[in-house]
Amino acid sequence: MTYILRFVQRYGVADRARFMALEAQFAALERRRPDLPQGRRSQPYAGREPSCTLIWECEFPTLAAVHDALARLSADPEHEALFQQQAPYMAEAFTEIYEVLDFSPVET
Repeated sequence: MTYILRFVQRYGVADRARFMALEAQFAALERRRPDLPQGRRSQPYAGREPSCTLIWECEFPTLAAVHDALARLSADPEHEALFQQQAPYMAEAFTEIYEVLDFSPVET
């Protein structure tokens, strides 16, 4: 079963440039470090979430892999240092885990 880990982060509109500069450093960290989850970033264009929201998400093959990734991120000094720099610009942040539904017919 596949799972999606999402970090949803809302930042102040006036802080966009600083927030995104730090997010670019997170992206560079991921490119440099294949041991870290390689996420995809998006920002709402239209919908429920305000446009000053960044969404990072990554797929994992198991729920255990999601928990391992969360543990690796929280224990990584380089990731934590960047997070501490970015956190003051966040108005709200939360983590979501989704189960990917597969309604494909099962072949017997």
